[in-house]
Amino acid sequence: MSSQTEQELCCPVCHDIFRDPVILSCCHSFCKDCLQMWWKEKTTHTCPLCMKIPSSSNPPVSLVLKNLCEAMLQEKAARGEAPETAAAAETSETALCSLHSEKLKLFCLNHEEPACLVCRDSKAHNNHRFRPIEEAAQDLKEKLQISLQCLQEKLKLFESMKANSELTVEHNRMQVQYTENQIKEQFKKLHHFLFEEEEARITALKTEEEQKTQMMKEKIEALSRKIAALSQTIRATQEELRAEDSLFLHNYKAAQRPLEEDPQLVSGALIDVAKHVGNLAYNIWKKMKEMVSYTPVILDPNSAELHLILSEDLSTVSLGETQQLPDNPERFNYDLMVLGSEGFDSGIHSWDVEIRDDQFWGFGVLKESVNRKGQVQSGFWQLCLNERKYVAYSPPVTYKVLSVKKLQRVRVQLDYNRGKLSFFDLDTNSHIHTFKHTFTEKLFPYFGTEKEPLKILPLTIKKFKEIFPHKKKIPRHRKFP
Repeated sequence: MSSQTEQELCCPVCHDIFRDPVILSCCHSFCKDCLQMWWKEKTTHTCPLCMKIPSSSNPPVSLVLKNLCEAMLQEKAARGEAPETAAAAETSETALCSLHSEKLKLFCLNHEEPACLVCRDSKAHNNHRFRPIEEAAQDLKEKLQISLQCLQEKLKLFESMKANSELTVEHNRMQVQYTENQIKEQFKKLHHFLFEEEEARITALKTEEEQKTQMMKEKIEALSRKIAALSQTIRATQEELRAEDSLFLHNYKAAQRPLEEDPQLVSGALIDVAKHVGNLAYNIWKKMKEMVSYTPVILDPNSAELHLILSEDLSTVSLGETQQLPDNPERFNYDLMVLGSEGFDSGIHSWDVEIRDDQFWGFGVLKESVNRKGQVQSGFWQLCLNERKYVAYSPPVTYKVLSVKKLQRVRVQLDYNRGKLSFFDLDTNSHIHTFKHTFTEKLFPYFGTEKEPLKILPLTIKKFKEIFPHKKKIPRHRKFP
């Protein structure tokens, strides 16, 4: 029986002579077990060759084909020969040079393609470098294996990013629920005056949730597509690696696939809780000015390190258990720090801090450009308690131990335009320390503690007018306190 006939009696999946051949409605035949294994890995039962959906998921056995296969096997056995598979036949055909019909024993490094001994001496390969085909195949397989590892690592990165994005969506939902509760609680205290304002703010919150949830869903869908594409690329690459050397080398150029760029965290993906909750009472003070108070700095929960717990009104920070929160660019992941929700790049600003701890704490201002991933080593000015000593600290220039008694309430005053950051003891009406620096970028209030809370003290409307007679600006002639 000819090689061509034998090849026609081989299963397209396993490339061996048919075993229990079945025939599909599209007239393609396969081993019964091969077809079932193929379908087991697919969500839709299609023909492995033409991808058409067969009319039946239980195709009939082809008796004619089965008889032909059995006859061929008996003929081979009578001659004492092992049946040649389609894969072997294909190998015997493709192992010869298409130009010279010589066996492909070499690999041209310049053209990156298999060659025979005649090719080596031809003009087309003049002064080219060659390697034995087995040696070249081994080298290029190792190279492709490294590429495969990169693809697998990339896949893990995309899967991790997708998981973080899904956690972000869930965290947004929890933030919305928490924020809505806070909004309703404050509105209860002002119910008769604030019904319409309450509805407006909840609507704004829901709109932001919808926008950011949609944004993250689109991100997740994009990541899913990337993951699917990478998975397909990895499967194709693995198939190439399992191919015979000459076939592998023929297809090697096509097997080279560029790597996808790393996925990036979405900045601003979390709900802007501070916008909805912060200074809520102050924003309607004209209606309820005899009842409300104003907090000059509102803490940003999206920047808080995972161990820091913020109060419901976002004015107090304390140390707690690790929280399960999504990774986002705004959050500190090493130092126990949280920022104010608003930064300053001009004017005069002031806020009072209540201290309840005699262990480590620190607060002051920090540059907007400071990298929040890893230890913050510069770009901040702070008053801190370190080893039971009060210290004015701004690396790498300033480390000054201060001769002050126990601090309980401290005012922080930033005069951005004049380049001054001052600290005052509210209980003794005394100056503690002033940093002088030419500020060139936006500064954010920051707070850090390793135990007890740091609280930003609220101002009553009366006190607010005394400190800020012209909205948020402090007149330059006003003396402390």
